[in-house]
Amino acid sequence: MPAKTKKTGVKLRLDTMTPQDYEKLSKPFVPSRPVFKNCIRAFLSGGLICVLGQGIQEAFMAIFDMTSREASSPTVAVLILISVILTSFGVYDKLAQWCGAGTAVPVTGFANSMCSAALEHRAEGLVLGVGGNMFKLAGSVIVFGVVAAFVVGVVYAIMGWGGSH
Repeated sequence: MPAKTKKTGVKLRLDTMTPQDYEKLSKPFVPSRPVFKNCIRAFLSGGLICVLGQGIQEAFMAIFDMTSREASSPTVAVLILISVILTSFGVYDKLAQWCGAGTAVPVTGFANSMCSAALEHRAEGLVLGVGGNMFKLAGSVIVFGVVAAFVVGVVYAIMGWGGSH
C-alpha cells in the first residue's frame, strides 16, 4: 500500500521496503542517545546500590556481632526487601528510568523483575496470575545460572581444580 511522506510527498511502497531502506528512512527521526552520560549514571547508581549493600553488611557485622560470611545472607535478604518495597510503590521503576543499567545489579534487578511480574498479573489470581507469570523472565535467568554453574563445575572437575574434602 503506497504511503505519502509529509516532507516530499513521495509515495513509498511499504510492503516492498527492505530493512535497509527502512533504516535510512527512519534514521533522521531517531533521537540520539547520550551513551557517555548513560554509562556514568549506570556506574554511579550501580555503585551506590553496592555501597548500600556493603553498609547493610557492615551494620549486621557491627550490631549482631556476625562474621562477613554470616552477614551475607541477611544482607541479600534486606536488599531484596528494599527492592520489592520500592517496586511496589512504583519508585524502583522511576529510579531505573533515570539510572539505566545501574539498577540491574543482580540481586535488586532480579527482585524487581519478579515483583513487577507478580504485581502486573495479580488480578488473574495467586496461582495462575502471580505464580504462573512471576517466573517468566526470572525463570530463564535461573535456568541459565544453573546450567552455567553445572558447566563450570564439570570443567573444574575435569581440570582437577575442585576442592577435595
